[in-house]
Amino acid sequence: MGITVDVAYKSLNKYTEILCGDKVELLQTEDSNIMILADGMGSGVKANILSTLTSKILGTMFLNGATLEECVDTISETLPICQVRQVAYSTFSILQVYHNGDAYLVEYDNPGCIFVRDGKLMEIPQNVREIQGKKINEYRFKVQKGDALILMSDGTIHAGVGELLNFGWLWQDIADYAVRQYALTVSAMRLATSISRACDELYQFRPGDDTTVACMRIIDSKPVHLMTGPARNPEDDVRMVHEFMADAGARTIVCGGTSATIVSRVLNKRLDVSLDYVDPEIPPIAYMDGVDLVTEGVLTLNRVLQLLRRYVKNETVSEEFFEELDKPNGGSMVAKVLIEDCTDVHLFVGKAINSAYQNPGLPFDLGIRQNLVEQLKHVIEEMGKTVTITYY
Repeated sequence: MGITVDVAYKSLNKYTEILCGDKVELLQTEDSNIMILADGMGSGVKANILSTLTSKILGTMFLNGATLEECVDTISETLPICQVRQVAYSTFSILQVYHNGDAYLVEYDNPGCIFVRDGKLMEIPQNVREIQGKKINEYRFKVQKGDALILMSDGTIHAGVGELLNFGWLWQDIADYAVRQYALTVSAMRLATSISRACDELYQFRPGDDTTVACMRIIDSKPVHLMTGPARNPEDDVRMVHEFMADAGARTIVCGGTSATIVSRVLNKRLDVSLDYVDPEIPPIAYMDGVDLVTEGVLTLNRVLQLLRRYVKNETVSEEFFEELDKPNGGSMVAKVLIEDCTDVHLFVGKAINSAYQNPGLPFDLGIRQNLVEQLKHVIEEMGKTVTITYY
């Protein structure tokens, strides 16, 4: 079993700017995961264009097997020169982690990568090469399960300059903070968010620079099987349930009353519906031996979709978002598994038309289950996870 990663990032825009001057690209090749963080000179639209160009060029070239020299050449040739400072400018960091555990880090003018292993800070040696007059640090190393690697733009080390701290938040202090948070946080997103929030507080919630924290954690593979909707032909029910339950290592979630009844009947397990209405808009969850989570169907999936979209938008991810994610209602519970405790998702979708959805009095356009499932697939893939759908 190869290396699996959990990747996430959190950006703060410079105060009053609509666009962020930092850009993160998360890419997957057949045998690796790539995380690129580019920081365009200045702020606002110009910086956003510079960093987007840089991250896209690096991403495309890396995916096509270009050497670092070729990448730097292309960026130097492509980026416009700043008239004032006479430099074409975007700093960048690239982290590539292969499924066999090999890792490759390239850093140009961004703060150094923070590398945490077993709760301790690991040193990244300086191995500087000069390409096109630019000093670039390159490091090849091995990663193992549990490692966390954090890339940052220089907004992090400028946090609090001249306000709460004379010289900003020093790299060593950020690293020490990251080590403490590493022990407390489950996912890459919680780790990235906690460091980003500390920066925001040091800036007194008016960031003086675009600030981005991108995090990669090396984890075990965590498959999730989610079943929703009864099969079009009732004779397929048994096959559907057995395939849904086939992987003993996968987390199992059933969304839908009819689906839960079918699983209960096929597996000969009792279904107990909770009487706690913790959220007036989301029907209560249920319990069944052998299934990790049982919820209502379309209303719950709609809430899951809303939460995942907020997560993907990034700027809406905050302490409040995680409080919402930790709530004990079906929608939050499913979303939390998909965001924090999952690397790949297999959706088992029944195509029977549910008579309940024909009711014109329902509170929103249900667009029938398939529509929801397609949207779910799209948003989970945007989170960097793989999705398989089997229809019945």
